[in-house]
Amino acid sequence: MLFSNVVGQHAAKDGLLRMWHSDHLPHALMLAGASGTGGLPLAIALAQFIFCEQKQETDACGKCPNCNKVQKLEHADLHVSFPTIPPKPGVKAMSSHYIKEFREFIKQTPYGTTYDWLQFIDAENKQGNITAEECREIINTLNLKSYEGGYKVQLIWRPEYLGKESNILLKLIEEPPANTVIILIAEDMEDILPTIRSRMQLIRLVPIGAGAIAAALTERSHTDPRQAAQVAHLANGSYAEALRLLRHSDNDLYPEARAWFNALFTNNGLAITKFAEDWSKAGREQQKNFLHYIIRLLEEAVRIRYMPQLQPSLPEEEASFARRLASMNISLDALQQMAASISDTIFYIERNAHSRTQLHVLSIRLLYIIQNKKLTL
Repeated sequence: MLFSNVVGQHAAKDGLLRMWHSDHLPHALMLAGASGTGGLPLAIALAQFIFCEQKQETDACGKCPNCNKVQKLEHADLHVSFPTIPPKPGVKAMSSHYIKEFREFIKQTPYGTTYDWLQFIDAENKQGNITAEECREIINTLNLKSYEGGYKVQLIWRPEYLGKESNILLKLIEEPPANTVIILIAEDMEDILPTIRSRMQLIRLVPIGAGAIAAALTERSHTDPRQAAQVAHLANGSYAEALRLLRHSDNDLYPEARAWFNALFTNNGLAITKFAEDWSKAGREQQKNFLHYIIRLLEEAVRIRYMPQLQPSLPEEEASFARRLASMNISLDALQQMAASISDTIFYIERNAHSRTQLHVLSIRLLYIIQNKKLTL
C-alpha cells in the first residue's frame, strides 16, 4: 500500500512524512477517523514507507522486496492485531488464528469496515474482541529482536475492541523497545481508555472530499465520471460507503430525479404513478440511494439560496437544477418538510414497508407541500 493509493487524507500524509524526514516520527501513533476514511490503508502505507529500502521523498518505491512483503502483510517485522472471535470452543480469540483471512480481506477490501471483516470470518452475531492474551503476545513479540535488523511495526486495528485490556499495553506504549513503532487505527476515541489516548500522538483523519472519492471511483472502479460524482456526494466522506453505494447504483440518478420533480411541479398524476411503479421494481438499496440523492439536491438548493457565494459541489447539470430549485417560490420551511418526508420514507423502506405505496404516498405529500396545501389523513 503506497501513500498514493490512500484516497484523500493529504494533510495526514504530509504530516507523517514531515515527522519522518525530521527524525521526529513518534513511537506511538493513533490514526483516528470515521469508518471508511482510510485509517488502515494509511497505517499500512506508513509501515511500507518505514520498511522500504529505496524510499522516495513522498512515498515508498513499491518495488523492493520489503515493499512486496508489506503489501501482502507478510513482512516478518510487521505485526498486525485486529478484532477476532474464538476459532472453536475453548480456544481464545487471537489475530494469529486469522492472519491468512485478514490478508485476503485487506487484498479484496482495504477500506472494509469492522462489520465487513467479522462477516468475512463468519462471526455471525458474535462480537469481535482483542484479548488480554493477544496483548501479552504483542509485548513478547515486540521485545524480541527484529528479524531483518531494522524497525518493528505493530498495527492495532480498532483498539476500541481492547477495552480495559489495553492497560496491559500501557508500559509498552510508554517505553517501547528501540526502533519500534506502534500504530493504533481507531474510529471512536471515546471507547479508548484515557491512559492510552494520552500517550499516543494523535493524527486525525478527516472525511474524504467528494472530488477525491469521485476521482478514485473513476480511476480504480472504472466508473462513469457522472455516476462517480453522484455517488461521491452521497458517501459522506467515506470511501467504503461510496463503494457500497456504487454496488447498488445501476444508472445515472439525475434524469430520474428531474423527471420526478417535473411530474410533481406540473401535477402530472400519470407520471407520478409511473414513478412509483417503476421504482418499486428496483432494489431497496437503489431506492434509498435515489432518495438520499434527492435530499442532497434539496440541501444544495438551500445552500445556493442562503449562501450564494458558495459554489455547489455538484456536477454542472445538477448544480444548474439545484439553482432553478432555489429560485422557485418555495419557502425554506417547505424545503425542510420535503427533506423530512423523504427521510421518513427511507426509514419505512429500510423496514420493508411496501415500496410502491410508500413512494406513491411520498409523491402526494411532496405535491401538497409544493402547492402549500395541508394534507389531512
